[in-house]
Amino acid sequence: NAAVALDVPAGTDAAAGALDLLGRLKRLESDFGRRPRERWGPREIDLDLLVFGRARLAIDRTRETRSMDARIDAAKSSKRLEVPHPRAASRLFVLAPLADLAPGLVPPGWGQSVESARRRQAAIEGLQAVRPIGEWDASRGRWRPLQPR
Repeated sequence: NAAVALDVPAGTDAAAGALDLLGRLKRLESDFGRRPRERWGPREIDLDLLVFGRARLAIDRTRETRSMDARIDAAKSSKRLEVPHPRAASRLFVLAPLADLAPGLVPPGWGQSVESARRRQAAIEGLQAVRPIGEWDASRGRWRPLQPR
């Protein structure tokens, strides 16, 4: 897993901006070759919108922003866009790369920083639950694989 920060215009309001960004993420998934899959199964790529500025949203998705898995998983067809992502604070595989990117970020409604949430979840799941596989080499402008431990 990885996390990325983007500066994007919010549009007319946070909900419109979040839906626009999510639609673009879904198009990237499609362009990358993602195909509909069963829930919790392996995927070619899975892009999620974790945080959108200071917005707290729970809004209906448009057709363009639904998961392509909605065609085969009825639960996903009615799934709303919730920002911050409702399960991000309890998933170490999300928190670890997000803490690498923005450890001091306090997403709306969390009451704690991403790094604090990562430490809490690491204590629950154990340090071996996630591991880095690469690090950014700024001098070369590319990822450098880490040697397995």
